[in-house]
Amino acid sequence: MPESGQKTTQGHITETASGADTATAPGAAPTASGLAATAPGPAATPAVAAARRTGLLVTLVLGGLTALPPLSMDMYLPALPEVTGALSAPAATVQLTLTACLAGMALGQLVVGPMSDKWGRRRPLLVGMVVYVLATAVCALAPTAELLIGFRLLQGLAGAAGIVIARAVVRDLYDGVEMARFFSTLMLISGVAPIIAPVIGGQILRITDWRGVFHVLTVIGVLLTLVVWRFLDETLPAERRHEGGVGEALRTMKGLVTDRVFAGYMLTGGLAFAALFAYISASPFVVQEIYGASPQTFSLLFGLNSIGLVAVGQINGKLLIGRVSLDKALGWGLGTILVSALALLLMTSGAFGEVGLVPVAAGLFVLMSAMGLAMPNTNAQALMRTPHAAGSASALLGTTSFLVGAVASPLVGIAGEHTAVPMAVVQLTCAVLALACFLGLCRPWQSAAGRPGAGTESV
Repeated sequence: MPESGQKTTQGHITETASGADTATAPGAAPTASGLAATAPGPAATPAVAAARRTGLLVTLVLGGLTALPPLSMDMYLPALPEVTGALSAPAATVQLTLTACLAGMALGQLVVGPMSDKWGRRRPLLVGMVVYVLATAVCALAPTAELLIGFRLLQGLAGAAGIVIARAVVRDLYDGVEMARFFSTLMLISGVAPIIAPVIGGQILRITDWRGVFHVLTVIGVLLTLVVWRFLDETLPAERRHEGGVGEALRTMKGLVTDRVFAGYMLTGGLAFAALFAYISASPFVVQEIYGASPQTFSLLFGLNSIGLVAVGQINGKLLIGRVSLDKALGWGLGTILVSALALLLMTSGAFGEVGLVPVAAGLFVLMSAMGLAMPNTNAQALMRTPHAAGSASALLGTTSFLVGAVASPLVGIAGEHTAVPMAVVQLTCAVLALACFLGLCRPWQSAAGRPGAGTESV
């Protein structure tokens, strides 16, 4: 897209002569200047107004939906070494059960996101939740690793509905700094899941085998489906829905992907998430197999790291947003991730001699905590550019994160179960690429020119 001196339209993105990018929608009412109007925030429809009045309830419901992915993966983490023995499969194959679930969640979002823009948020969400419950129940019965991988893929495809629609509902209800604050609050609710999930998984393994984890997930899915059916109303009114079919959905996504700034935030968030998922995928083997910790110790360390992520997310929402720009907070997070990944690589490769679990755990804690700055701010900055295509934009954000994370998962085990170097290499590579995308595509210093979504103060 041209940087200045002309105006072009790509799907939902219009760039003006000043160089400021503004989000538009097909068919949006033109303003006096001839440009498509940029919505200052969600329309105050009765459904939106009612949802805002019941903000705590909506937060809890959306928190439950965004907690579903970490519940689906993290409760299962302490059981990974056991699954390798129970199904007579190598560690790399068992790690593919995580990759399959992650890939399913990525691909499912590409379908569910545009569907929610066309049919509303509620119907696709309920259908996805029902299929998730059925797929999870079948996972508990899988006799081989190959069948478990297949059912985990289906579980991810269905579970994608909760992820993508939760973000779209936030975009329906909030805008600007208020949306960024809500994402940080949502992280507090959804962040409880990775804290308690491995602990629950570890305790389940005390009384039953790994299949019991999926039985518990099935019950959780049923309860969450009932809560959504009872308490989450439709937030996308009929007049704001897209009537087009697959063609329009593809054109919308093309317009979003070809917007340099949106693509920058999308790739930055996806690569940061890949660094996090490299930890999720490798940590059971690093902590338990390499350093000899028990499943319960691993669960406690994992929970401590999740507490750090949630705490920093709350610092971001309560203290930083409104005082510094979203881009500045995001830059701090990315820089911290990069430094901690470099420290982990030096420790695991023997640059400091033989180190124990405590220094490595400290490095992982810092890396995980910094995600509390990276994740909510990339989502908020990207979605602020797409007020009229929140479902499609949310799908692209989620799909990118999950696909890149799915690639990172098998790479961390490529050198076997007895070294943590691949995990650190993947994390450092993702951190470097994320920072490069942020600086090269988002160009945060241009926020001083008035680019929408730049936050409350220039970098």
